[in-house]
Amino acid sequence: MIGKLNHVAIAVPNLKAAVAKYRDLLGAKVSAPQDLPEHGVTVVFVELDNTKVELLYPLGGNSPIAKFLENNPNGATHHICFEVKDIAASIASLKAQGARVLGDGKPKIGAHGLPVIFLHPKDFDGVLIELEEVK
Repeated sequence: MIGKLNHVAIAVPNLKAAVAKYRDLLGAKVSAPQDLPEHGVTVVFVELDNTKVELLYPLGGNSPIAKFLENNPNGATHHICFEVKDIAASIASLKAQGARVLGDGKPKIGAHGLPVIFLHPKDFDGVLIELEEVK
């Protein structure tokens, strides 16, 4: 079902400082910040040859990342994202096997303009997993 690792997401308490670390200290190519109001985050992608690192920063006080950072004030890995070819088929297969899809169970449009879902971390050894449909 899953294909490539699309990205690893890290929640950060200071987006500008995090961007500077990846860009200036590590010499990585870093995207411009992108606000995603539907998800309550601002994201920046650190672009690597084989994958990406997504830096997540809260967008508004109701952001799920704000709550995550309350518990992890220095920042921490938030989720990993795998690519899938057919997100609807993936959802059906996962649910049939007892896995829980978070939210209303329907895909939302993610930072790459593609459908995404999140899977409950309790079903995946404590790891929040995002699936992103790619063609």
